[in-house]
Amino acid sequence: MLRDLTRVGLVFVAGLLFVVAYATWRIWDQGSRDDARPADAIVVLGAAQYDGVPSPIYRARLDHAIALYEAGVAPVLVMTGGKLPGDRTTEADAGRTYAIAHGVPPEAIIVEDQGRTTLESLRTVGAMLDDRGTGPAVFVSDPTHMLRVLRIARDQGIEAFGSPTRTSPLDTNPPERLRATAHELGALALYFLAGTGP
Repeated sequence: MLRDLTRVGLVFVAGLLFVVAYATWRIWDQGSRDDARPADAIVVLGAAQYDGVPSPIYRARLDHAIALYEAGVAPVLVMTGGKLPGDRTTEADAGRTYAIAHGVPPEAIIVEDQGRTTLESLRTVGAMLDDRGTGPAVFVSDPTHMLRVLRIARDQGIEAFGSPTRTSPLDTNPPERLRATAHELGALALYFLAGTGP
């Protein structure tokens, strides 16, 4: 009996390690690919902001999205992200202000400023794009975030393509990249098993 239980335990651990290894590979593989193409909108996933000033991580996403907009990838930028308790502004509003300061016309920016998580934001974005009759969208975030973003977006009925920023502090710092990967592994597990997540 003990031998059988040990074998079952080893098979379980081996299976779990395989799933983690495969998911890690999928996260890094998706994050290494830029699938930007002509679309109806560019969706920027929010990140931390400090009293209206985008954090370095958020700024890298915004700079990449603005470059895509200027290259004519899409005529509209969608800024996402709500605010934490005590914040005076939202991530989406901070992104909008930053984009306008960098030459994007205000009328070319749509704001989703209620979502506190990736899932909440993308559910609202899906409804917004559907109401506008908008077709394909290019999503901008960090490389490690891209797999989850695209999965959620497609589950919301959006024809989604990823264009990860290449200047994120998370991607240029190996320990931070590992931490971000571990975060995404947990977030993906929550999404697939419970339909929720950060």
